[in-house]
Amino acid sequence: MKLQKMIRDFRALNGLTQEELGKRIGVSKAYIGMLEKGIDSKTKKPVNPSLKTLHNLAIAMGYNPEEFYSILDEDTKVKMPKLPHGAQLKKVPMLGYAAAGKPLEDLNQDVFYVDVENKYDVDFCITVAGDSMTGANIYDGDIVFIKKTSTVSNGQIACIQIDREKVCLKRFYKTGDTVQLISENPKYPPMLFTAQNCESLQILGLAIIKQSKVK
Repeated sequence: MKLQKMIRDFRALNGLTQEELGKRIGVSKAYIGMLEKGIDSKTKKPVNPSLKTLHNLAIAMGYNPEEFYSILDEDTKVKMPKLPHGAQLKKVPMLGYAAAGKPLEDLNQDVFYVDVENKYDVDFCITVAGDSMTGANIYDGDIVFIKKTSTVSNGQIACIQIDREKVCLKRFYKTGDTVQLISENPKYPPMLFTAQNCESLQILGLAIIKQSKVK
């Protein structure tokens, strides 16, 4: 199947604009347009997306990268690392973007699915936006897989919803009626929440594993 058709069909099925898909994989709206046409608008030659772009596109579309390349035409295939022998996969929903910095991003409503090994006890995943968890080796654009739970132990990395709309990934600490969310980057100060400055704070789950972008 041509890459152009895969992208067009995926956007149509999920109601995504070229700009929205571009943001998910770190490229411009114009570049998505070129991928869909298969032609570089400047050189008038076939587009040759980088391995990083293809990898990010595979993840955004809910494919294991190896599965994604097996679908593409031979001339667009890139050799990817093999999955462990006998690995069984399951699909978990990608619920959207969670800030690793300031809790600015809402979980979006365009749900698609990402493959993960069946041995991991996870229920959904998020894409990290920001750099506040780099000390835990969690970077902007990483996919973090989460196990649903309403409680975590102090010091664990949790996915947390603030005031029913803002979502972040932070180390969680609770002392009495005060919750402290700690980043893994010294340029971000701790965030303190009490009944006086926060209407609602809900733990959505515990971070289990991550999937990083090719850099």
